[in-house]
Amino acid sequence: MKEGSFWIRFVLAALATWRVTHLLASEDGPADLIVRFRARLGHGLAGKLMDCFNCLSLWTAAPAALLVSRKPLDWLATWLALSGSACLLERLGHEPVVIQPVSQPAEGDVNDVLRSETIGAAERSRAGDSATDNIHSSAEGSRHSPAPNHPAKIPSADPDPAIVGEPPLLGELADPGAGSSDRPAV
Repeated sequence: MKEGSFWIRFVLAALATWRVTHLLASEDGPADLIVRFRARLGHGLAGKLMDCFNCLSLWTAAPAALLVSRKPLDWLATWLALSGSACLLERLGHEPVVIQPVSQPAEGDVNDVLRSETIGAAERSRAGDSATDNIHSSAEGSRHSPAPNHPAKIPSADPDPAIVGEPPLLGELADPGAGSSDRPAV
């Protein structure tokens, strides 16, 4: 078989595979024959196969691969190549996906879903300043330092409903007797 003859047959088989697959998966067909056929297949395995272009291209490429090559290993490679060609042609036929940037909320607006890093950094800075003030004021009033195994609590957006009242200060963690009597010692 001549090399040029192979490529002509391959290109023709690839175009035929795309055309038949597109007809079966995406078109109504002449006199609505294809759409009625798909409706008869329903939601079973065959019906789902008719809705999936990539799946259907495997089955339509199998007989087309016989037109290109007859040897079993050559046929297998040609079959997959024809299905892949049909899938690529299908993707080329659609408009490209364009990703638009998300608009930022105006200054002063609250966006409950997303927050920018600048807002988060400002909140962390304010929280860090107040935590530092608490540490310094607690350390001055007590000779004990906070226990290293107790990490500082970071306030969350959704507070735990089981926690009632304010968390103990760092000085109260170090000196359990300094806190109120209704709080358990940590």
